[in-house]
Amino acid sequence: MFWPLMKDCFTDEDKKELLHFIQNSNRYTNGPKVVEFESQWSNWLGVNHSLFVSSGSTANSLLLSAIITKYNLKPGDKVLVPAMTWVTNIGPVIQLGLKPIFCDVDPNHFGFDMEHLEEIAKEHNDIKVVFVTHLFGIPAPIEDFKKIIPNAIYLEDCCESHGAKIDNQKIGTFSEGSTFSSYFGHHMTTIEGGFVSTNDKELYELMRAKRSHGMARECSPDVFENYIKKYPDIDKRFMFVTDGYNFRNTEFGAVIGLSQLSRLDSMIERRIEICSWFENFLNQYQDIFDIPNFEGNSSFCLPFILKDKEMKKELQNYLEDNGVETRPLCSGNLLRQPFLKDYSLKLNRNPKVDYLHFHGFFIGNNHLITNQDIDRLESLLENFLS
Repeated sequence: MFWPLMKDCFTDEDKKELLHFIQNSNRYTNGPKVVEFESQWSNWLGVNHSLFVSSGSTANSLLLSAIITKYNLKPGDKVLVPAMTWVTNIGPVIQLGLKPIFCDVDPNHFGFDMEHLEEIAKEHNDIKVVFVTHLFGIPAPIEDFKKIIPNAIYLEDCCESHGAKIDNQKIGTFSEGSTFSSYFGHHMTTIEGGFVSTNDKELYELMRAKRSHGMARECSPDVFENYIKKYPDIDKRFMFVTDGYNFRNTEFGAVIGLSQLSRLDSMIERRIEICSWFENFLNQYQDIFDIPNFEGNSSFCLPFILKDKEMKKELQNYLEDNGVETRPLCSGNLLRQPFLKDYSLKLNRNPKVDYLHFHGFFIGNNHLITNQDIDRLESLLENFLS
């Protein structure tokens, strides 16, 4: 396979950094390297606070749990979510007792469809949280969503969109809290891992405790000291001030992350270059492809959306047969997934997400793709389209 979803991005330099750390340290659980990585990540993103966690999925759970505690949300409170996103963007909503309200998605940017969003805003005037997903490295127009539902708490899932921008501002900075993934196939990797980022100190302190069983000692020293004074009869070493999880990552992951973070901008730049070639190629065949708006993208993948459903199947099979790995467009229409069979979009028209479900797929993009790889892929596509 010459075009996998992701090439081996764990470099010799990353391995040397990890080996050096192992040989010179005796602390491997969440510790100083994690703190250093969190600080550098916050600087890169442009926020005040970040927490390194075990995955993007646990980042979503941690953020939403802290939002529930901070705002005293009740079981059944409504959270607006897209009908196409990764499943663990939806899972925590249900697991934490909230009610997901699904919105159709716009094939132009894979975020909420504005027409359906306006309908939902009229029908549900009590939405408490809007969980925006920036999918495939393409920024969703979150500021436009805020105009339609202005009084909700906004959160961002950026797990596939590190470095994507709206008006030169990085996504993940337009809301109360944002999540990122550093899984192997993403823009940078800690093998497994993720981040929660925020400018809200109260939310940050809640998440610090919740990440580690709800322990007060995980909070900042000043916050911990206040808890000690408030609860003098509790042993400060095992004082639990909120419900919690074990969503911690390790020093190993932080060492890898620090090594990768220094290259992240250049890795994103190469992804964007490849996506630019891809967009130019698609523009030659506008009668065959629907083309998303790639402005501000950081290009997680290269999405194909074919106007003809049968041709989509043929192209996908053709690419697989010729060494190009493919995947569906994320979950496809999530409401078609077995575990969400009790939910619906409640539309009086065919959902746009169904169009993406049946007409789209993606191939990988990463900074290790060579110009020779691109030439080979272009020849394959031209051969098929001719």
